[in-house]
Amino acid sequence: MSKNMYDAVIVGGGPAGLTAAIYLARAYYRVLVIEKEKFGGQITLTAEVVNYPGIEHISGAKLGEQMRKQAQNFGAEFLLATVNSIDMDGDIKKVHTSKGDIECFGVILATGASPRMIGFEGEAKFKGHGVAYCATCDGEFFKGKEVFVVGGGFAAAEESVFLTKYAKHVTILIREPDFTCAKTTAQHAYDNEKITVLTHTEVVKVEGGDVLERIVYKNNQTGKEEVFEDKEGFGVFVFAGYEPATSIVKDFGILDERGYVITDASKKTAIEGLYAAGDVCIKPLRQVVTTVGDAGIAATELEKYIAAMEKKTGIKPVVPIRQSGAGKGNLPKEEVKEEGLFSSDMLAQLNTVFGKMEKNILLKVYVKDDDVSKELLSYMNELGKLTDKISIEEIKDEQKAPLVEIYKDGEYSGLAFHGVPGGHEFTSFILGIYNVSGPGQGLSDDIREKILEIKNKVSFKILVSLSCTMCPDLVVAVQRIASLNKNIDAQVYDINHFGDLREKYHVMSVPCMVINEDKVLFGKKNIEEVLDYINK
Repeated sequence: MSKNMYDAVIVGGGPAGLTAAIYLARAYYRVLVIEKEKFGGQITLTAEVVNYPGIEHISGAKLGEQMRKQAQNFGAEFLLATVNSIDMDGDIKKVHTSKGDIECFGVILATGASPRMIGFEGEAKFKGHGVAYCATCDGEFFKGKEVFVVGGGFAAAEESVFLTKYAKHVTILIREPDFTCAKTTAQHAYDNEKITVLTHTEVVKVEGGDVLERIVYKNNQTGKEEVFEDKEGFGVFVFAGYEPATSIVKDFGILDERGYVITDASKKTAIEGLYAAGDVCIKPLRQVVTTVGDAGIAATELEKYIAAMEKKTGIKPVVPIRQSGAGKGNLPKEEVKEEGLFSSDMLAQLNTVFGKMEKNILLKVYVKDDDVSKELLSYMNELGKLTDKISIEEIKDEQKAPLVEIYKDGEYSGLAFHGVPGGHEFTSFILGIYNVSGPGQGLSDDIREKILEIKNKVSFKILVSLSCTMCPDLVVAVQRIASLNKNIDAQVYDINHFGDLREKYHVMSVPCMVINEDKVLFGKKNIEEVLDYINK
């Protein structure tokens, strides 16, 4: 029996996938969760979750991480990879990924959905230069500016209120007669003195130069058009629903006209052994609470199918030993004493990485007499105290500071961070160290070969915000490429400390990737996508 044989493969690591993993792993089945970007899914972009039963208040990122830990503690396994295709023929199904083939008895499709573009004139052109899709990531770029929100659902109502923290004023454009979400959620928007709600209203087009300067919208009942202009720029946030990520099953005959998966009440599709859960399914409400319900049903129904397949084939995948304490009412935690700047969770993560590092690393820290440099130096010194595999060199340099560069064997690795790599960039910075030290994150032979084949010099500037939940994926992707090829230079900037770069590239959204000083791109991207841009 192959070591890559599982009882179930779950495609998608959001709340649906993680919930299904909890149920199946708890029932002592061998389960693999495959996620292409970040475990936790779309919920990690939500600043506050206040309607999940039993939890009064929690961030989306924390809720997603708790779900992942719970699944892991029950024995679920995880793989960061892209699923290219699924072969559902025969008793043993095959899942073809960017990191190899996986065999299993059954598959749960929990790939979720991504924000949908509306398609109004200028939307694609000004994406990142005024048009945005994530309030948490990009709201701060519109401090003191006018903001328009397009949409009338839950996200539009909730994120409009969030945006008032930054915006001078928010105007919500709803094409329907009213909000389509719960009245209590909509009322928060109506009651906010910084919000104006316009119903029966649609965007006609947006225009501008380097940034968004003009929006035209119309009343779809009367046809009357209105124009707003501001030469200094403003924001348009689009919350127009989601597009299901179902391309890998588009030829299976199980999708409706909008691309959602058709299932029966047990979440089973018309394909033997294939189930679906969460936002990929046809449903009237797309919320975490309905997602986890779908996943629980799909997992328990799949259990019956797996049991039958194990009996029929005589194959029983070996289940990993689950962590002690799992299922006893709380999540087991490694006992790690908190030291200085790092929490116990961060220390546990660091100790795992330090234990795997093959080569010693030197961090060159460039400082000057300012608060950011002092914070950076303190951060790096604390890090250096935790292991003898990392040493710190302080360098006074008014021009370069605040900057930390990663060196191995006396040579610059091509990885650097301008600012303090805290917040959401802490993990990506540590992964950068790990990737330089070796062995680094796993890659398929095909991807590794593509990286090594790059012969021309390529410089990257990655502009991020420490509050951005989508930025680390791009940072990790570019840094992984740089760690393997000396022709790649990956410079990461906390844009809050580098206003000159924000102005130079007209950045109003993060992450922003600048290739060779001239090609400016926005949005999270994986390694394959970054390589495609390098080779264009």
